Amino acid sequence: MKNKITINCQSSIKISDDKIIYFDPYKITEDNHDADLIFITHDHYDHYDPESIRNIMKETTKIIIPDKMAPIVLKDFKRENIIGVLSDNAYELEDIQVETIKSYNINKQFHPVSNNWVGYILTIHNERIYIAGDTDITEENKKVKCDIALIPIGGTYTMDAKEAAELINIIKPKTVIPTHYITVVGTKQDEETFKSLLDKSIECITLINE
Repeated sequence: MKNKITINCQSSIKISDDKIIYFDPYKITEDNHDADLIFITHDHYDHYDPESIRNIMKETTKIIIPDKMAPIVLKDFKRENIIGVLSDNAYELEDIQVETIKSYNINKQFHPVSNNWVGYILTIHNERIYIAGDTDITEENKKVKCDIALIPIGGTYTMDAKEAAELINIIKPKTVIPTHYITVVGTKQDEETFKSLLDKSIECITLINE
C-alpha cells in the first residue's frame, strides 16, 4: 500500500487503490472528481477545505467527519454525502474497515480533547494505515497497531520532529510517512531530524517537497 500513497501538501493525503481515498484535502486546484471516500480529521482551514473537496468529489462521494463537525459541513455539502463518526469506534465503509482514535494536544490548546477530533486507522488489503491528524503523543496513540503511519512532525500545532520520532519508535510501524510540515509550519530540517531519530528497522518515506 505504501506505493499507492501520495501527499499533495501538508496533511492532504491520497490513497489510490480499488477505492480512491483522500484525507484532509487541501490546496487541490485540479478538477479530479475521483474521490470515493474523503476523511476529515478536524475543521481547521488546512484540513477542512471545501473548495478542494468540491474539486475531487463526485455525486456518490462520502465525506467522513468527526460528528461535531456536522453543523459546519452541512452548510457546504448535502447530508446524503456526509457520515459522522465518533472517536474510539469501528466502522465499515465501502468494504473498508475504519477505526477512529482521538487526536488532540496535551500541552497546547489548538486541538483540545473536548472537540472529539479524530485520526483514522484503515485496513486495506490486510495492511493497517494510521492517519494521525493533528495530535501530540497521547496515551491513545501510543497503543496504535499499524503497518504504515502518517504522522505530523512540524511542531507548533502538533508533535515536533523529536516527539514524532518518539511515538513512532514506540508503536513501530513497518513504514512511516511524515506529514504537516513546510506548508504552514515546519521545515525540511524537521524531516531530517525526524529521520535521524527513528529506529533503524523502520522505513521512512518522505513525500512532501518544498
